[in-house]
Amino acid sequence: QVEFVESGGGSVQAGGSLKLSCVASGYTQHTYAMGWYRQAPGKEREGVAFIDTDGSITYDDSVKGRFTISQDKEKNTLYLQMNNLNPEDSGMYSCAADFGLDRLRKGYGYWGRGTQVTVSS
Repeated sequence: QVEFVESGGGSVQAGGSLKLSCVASGYTQHTYAMGWYRQAPGKEREGVAFIDTDGSITYDDSVKGRFTISQDKEKNTLYLQMNNLNPEDSGMYSCAADFGLDRLRKGYGYWGRGTQVTVSS
């Protein structure tokens, strides 16, 4: 069992920045694939950024060059630094983890409840 608590969301103007955090608790003595997802009202959930078990990082094309995913294994924390935000970035951001990236991308694994991000124009 792994539980996540996300924080750092809020309301910002276009061009602003936010840094999201996801603290894991429970069984964390394992190397997980981890990632951030977001979902806006009326739209499908989309993967934003991922860290695979080997440390490789991938980003959705819409956030490349603006978002940075990172993790602090000692603190059991996953981060998402978001810069140059635009209104299309608004949504509920959730972190998730599974034993493998393929499983995670299919929606398996452990999920947090999310933190809301609202970007105004």
